[in-house]
Amino acid sequence: AAPPPAGAAPAPALAPAAPDISDLSPRERFDRLFDRVMRAAESGDQATVTTFAPMAISAYQMLDTVDTDARYDAALIKLHSGDIRGATALADTILKERPGHLFGYILRGTVARFESDQAVLDRSYRDFLAHYDAEREAKRPEYDLHARAIEDFRRAALDRKGTTP
Repeated sequence: AAPPPAGAAPAPALAPAAPDISDLSPRERFDRLFDRVMRAAESGDQATVTTFAPMAISAYQMLDTVDTDARYDAALIKLHSGDIRGATALADTILKERPGHLFGYILRGTVARFESDQAVLDRSYRDFLAHYDAEREAKRPEYDLHARAIEDFRRAALDRKGTTP
């Protein structure tokens, strides 16, 4: 190829191609997109969150079966993309289908922090702690997948209560 003419603007750098996820199962697609959105959110890359959150929610909507873990993940995506009502609805669904499930309280508490609603945050902490021991005894696999979030919320709840773990 001939070099560009003198004074011509350099060719724009191409963005890296998105990974091909067409051969993945619907759940694998959702999980990959969830991971991408969460990594971007943790690093403060809002542009990537904005780009990939709709794709992740679309992948969530295509799941043949939706379990509590998928609902929790979708709620986190909704939170990071500004859909507070959607995240709240998923928290309510989790608690309706699985009363006492820790993810419902974590989501409600997280929404309350975003909205600076101390009453709802305190209630979420209280309900979380009231169900914590029995739920951990249940040994739900999704709790292992999100152990750090559970422990962080527990620590915050205990700090708020004035006790130590």
